[in-house]
Amino acid sequence: MHCKKLTPLLLAVLIFIMSTSCSAGANNDASTDSNEKYQKQVYAMDTVMILTAYGEKADESLEEAEEAILSLESDLDPEAEGGSVYALNQNAGTAVAVSEDCFNIMSTSMTVFRETNGALDPGLYPVIKAWGFISGDYRVPSQTELDDLLAQMDTASIQLDEESMTITLPAGMEVSFGAAAKGYTAQKVLDIMAEAGVESAIVSLGGNVQTLGDTKPDGSQWTVAVIDPNDTGSYVGLLYVGQTAVVTSGGYQRYFEEDGVTYIHILNPETGCPVDNDLLSLTVVTDDGTRADALSTALFVLGSQEALAYADSHEDVELVIITKDNQVIVTAGLADCFSESGEGYTYEYLG
Repeated sequence: MHCKKLTPLLLAVLIFIMSTSCSAGANNDASTDSNEKYQKQVYAMDTVMILTAYGEKADESLEEAEEAILSLESDLDPEAEGGSVYALNQNAGTAVAVSEDCFNIMSTSMTVFRETNGALDPGLYPVIKAWGFISGDYRVPSQTELDDLLAQMDTASIQLDEESMTITLPAGMEVSFGAAAKGYTAQKVLDIMAEAGVESAIVSLGGNVQTLGDTKPDGSQWTVAVIDPNDTGSYVGLLYVGQTAVVTSGGYQRYFEEDGVTYIHILNPETGCPVDNDLLSLTVVTDDGTRADALSTALFVLGSQEALAYADSHEDVELVIITKDNQVIVTAGLADCFSESGEGYTYEYLG
């Protein structure tokens, strides 16, 4: 990581504006092609994605990036017939040949699953469906229903064979990659741009922000807003970063209310119920987009103390944590990269 996330639409637009405002006039004032800005908006994976790239190779790379996004959406959507994840779920118990993308995202998901003792679990898909977070028909399942669904999960027994590029799910299991798909997509989009010769770019995929290049063409750093979970039209601070991924998870992003109770979309794999701990949001900053996305969910599930312990033992992972008592905790590697802007918060910078 080089140190030198309301509604998905509002979040994406806010981050985009802040990330590119310093060079908004590049098209008019650029003296070289390297400063020319190109932008594309794509709606996929239920969110607005904003892609921005600079330079003479940028326009062509954005077209290729859009194609990749739509291809990934079809391949990774568990409800899309013909995709790898759909095939996995329909053929649980047997080895299924999958795309390289599906294999890679499963590999990262399983690594984070093991590192966090199951706090990230791709096998939660049937439980997520039971709560209505896939269909939008929200409901509170009975504990008996949840226990039956959890009993079918055996994520630790998923088998990956890199030589044959196959994945074997235990019989009766279904998976999804909702906690890592946008991060994987962001990473792939920027890889495509880099291969095309683009040296400076930023993508915002529904709150997953990732950058290419240590600076913008004008030499300034990328600016990413950390959204205020109590007022999603504002933010608690700004991160000034180089080439990295910045991903936020929080219960304020997606939830429903029933009988006066709020149920957030992030579920605890142990109970099958929405997470209820000391966190409002958690932002991960690290080099790899897929890992950042997966970790943001896993560490949110774990709560502040375990999340900070994880970051302390992984020097490439930095965090901005917002707790329910309105405390903002910034880990050491971001102390010089973070600018406060929230009201009603206390800020703590770890040494």
